[in-house]
Amino acid sequence: MKINVLKLSGGAGGSLDLPDEIFGISDIRGDILQRCVTWQLAKRRAGTHKIQVRNEVSRTGKKMYKQKGTGGARHGSRRAAQFVGGAKAHGPVVRSHAFDLPKKLRALALRHALSSKAKAGTLVVIEDASLKDAKTAALRGQFASLGLKNALVIAGPAVELNFRLAARNIPNVDVLPDAGLNVYDVLRRETLVLTRAAVMAIEARFKAPHPKTESAEASATKPARAKAPARARAAKVREPA
Repeated sequence: MKINVLKLSGGAGGSLDLPDEIFGISDIRGDILQRCVTWQLAKRRAGTHKIQVRNEVSRTGKKMYKQKGTGGARHGSRRAAQFVGGAKAHGPVVRSHAFDLPKKLRALALRHALSSKAKAGTLVVIEDASLKDAKTAALRGQFASLGLKNALVIAGPAVELNFRLAARNIPNVDVLPDAGLNVYDVLRRETLVLTRAAVMAIEARFKAPHPKTESAEASATKPARAKAPARARAAKVREPA
């Protein structure tokens, strides 16, 4: 698919061909996007929630009252969970909420997220993300001329310093390098803004061969070692030590 490239100043910057296998998926799978977003949010949870169990409660361990003759139930420590000020039963403990998600599924979710922006018409490609001066007011005006109010900007291999300083005080605008592109940030903003360099990096990211595939291809192209005849192998085995 072809898309027009804009400049930060608002002028035209030509056009660019986007690969259909990344930006042209028509049937967007919401279930895949949901699984990937849940995986991201679960991984960022601190998991530091903690309650006090019986041996951690700072309270006397003396027996509440005598064992017999009270007419009540038998109790020992006041640290038990059924008493006010006691421990908590079956409460949260410190743990990791992260779970595994296949790498191929994560890559598929990112392709669906990018295609959803292209399908909705909320994908913008700009020439580059660089400024002469780090002026927030000037950058806000340029964003307004492009119609950007709630956007994620993927600025290239690295975010240019002046652009990062100017954009950090603009609400509802996130700026990330190529390596920071992820499903959650793409979906949480209305518009996705990519630079030319970012588009090239995304194409390279999805077209790069897997290391296991490379090793398999290398072993397949490696010439096979010629085997010795059966008689020669048998004679070699029978040689005295």
